[in-house]
Amino acid sequence: MTEVWLMFAALIGAIALGVPIPISVAIGTVVGYYMIDTPFVAIAQAMYTGVEPFPLLTVPLFVFAGSLMERGGLALRIVAIAQSLIGNFTGSLGLVAVLGCTFFAALSGSGPATTAAIGAVMIPAMIKERYNPAFGGAIAASGGALGSLIPPSNLMIIFGIVSDNSIPRLFLAGIIPGIVASALLMVCTYMIAKKRGYGGGDHPFTWRQVGKATWDGKWAIGAPFLILGGIYSGVFTPTEAASVAVVYALVVGLFVYRELTLEAIVGCLKTTAMISGAVLIIVGPAKAFGELMSLMDVPELIGEFLIGFTGSGFILLMVISAVLIITGMFLESIAQIILLTPLMLPIAVSAGVDPIVFGILMVIACEIGFLTPPVGANLFVAARLTNLGIDRISVAVIPFLFTYVIVLVLISAFPILVTFLPDLAFG
Repeated sequence: MTEVWLMFAALIGAIALGVPIPISVAIGTVVGYYMIDTPFVAIAQAMYTGVEPFPLLTVPLFVFAGSLMERGGLALRIVAIAQSLIGNFTGSLGLVAVLGCTFFAALSGSGPATTAAIGAVMIPAMIKERYNPAFGGAIAASGGALGSLIPPSNLMIIFGIVSDNSIPRLFLAGIIPGIVASALLMVCTYMIAKKRGYGGGDHPFTWRQVGKATWDGKWAIGAPFLILGGIYSGVFTPTEAASVAVVYALVVGLFVYRELTLEAIVGCLKTTAMISGAVLIIVGPAKAFGELMSLMDVPELIGEFLIGFTGSGFILLMVISAVLIITGMFLESIAQIILLTPLMLPIAVSAGVDPIVFGILMVIACEIGFLTPPVGANLFVAARLTNLGIDRISVAVIPFLFTYVIVLVLISAFPILVTFLPDLAFG
């Protein structure tokens, strides 16, 4: 136990001193290996195996595809379709923002990317209709978090790699929770808009308008059918699907909508390099850290404590969710999944929890992390789009945080919401 405490002290101490998380994890790992007198060559081997898995290619490919779709005009068409479906009811612009995020989430795979794509269009429109800017930013940030829950999802890919679970099953598992979360976000948006007297937009609902917007955006809504349909029909793997998504986004952006320029493509490549680089830097040290946890029997120690705390699977998941939400306030989401999955997943499985259910629960906890300071990525994106301080966005987003907590509780109480589609498809 002394070795474990010293290792965690080194890790937490480095983070508290402002050392970047990947380096902090490496420091804690080195201290742990030293304390148990294990050759340091094991660290290098573990770090190599961490970045070796072929499915990791899926992450930069989906990031690149989502960025191309954002700049290639697909986001605008998605918003137009959402606007035609909502009409000009109370708070309609806010509802359009959430629905637009729901649709774009099926293209991007990323929470911050979805916030940026839809927020760039909808936040100025909401401000023009005299919405409180902080409220508009909160809607975009909370709706954008759906980008990690509705497939394809980069966080699900990382969880699948770390936990050795089927990525297609995880993708299917996120559909119903994603729809439930979207519906609850829309209810929350409507209630706040009605209380504050926010009116509708300038686009009344007509079937003709729905048909026109859908036809104009057929290439945008065709992307998720191509990506997910190809995966579940067995035509290509998730990694191959990501490659197809890149080609599709390039062709549509360059030759159909003709809004994608060489400068925009270079910008997309820069964005992809920054995000993918951040992923790879943390994957290696975190893999070594996870193997060290197994060597030290840390999951068993934590499991004995938590299972002794409660014999109920539901309460256990609630306790784990609370831990994940708190750590998500301080850890970047990918780092959180890589570091905590080896610790928490064995505990959940020993209590009879399906690993797929745990994976979706962890993704939702990460979504809440997107919306909580000081590390909340979506908050920073929304703050940049609204030119407001992150403190104002953080306060405005609080009601939407509770919707995600409700989804966590529903999934913990009714796991069939997660397992129904994967079991239906794969048996």
